[in-house]
Amino acid sequence: MTYLFNFPNTTNPDSILIQTATEIPSLIPFFLLFVWGFVFFGGTARQKARIGIADYPMWSVVASLSILIISALIALKPGLIGVDILVIVFVITVACGIWLFLDRRISEG
Repeated sequence: MTYLFNFPNTTNPDSILIQTATEIPSLIPFFLLFVWGFVFFGGTARQKARIGIADYPMWSVVASLSILIISALIALKPGLIGVDILVIVFVITVACGIWLFLDRRISEG
């Protein structure tokens, strides 16, 4: 019987995640996208519920920094995340930081 993918070797817990990420290349990027969306949309919704407005540039920076830290930790294990994903996460973080610093606040007039 042929399978759609190769089952990972379960003798080493670290190799399970690496083999799964190898078989499903979009696993890590979608996980990082999920974390970014969870932090961004959760933070803006909660802030909007508390004070009536949301600071979208600030929450995009918080979400981007969270995925930057997560991707840096994932990069400690060789073979789990590619350099291209790390570069994309870094560029997104820098772009969100530029958006935050160039954004005009309501209190600034």
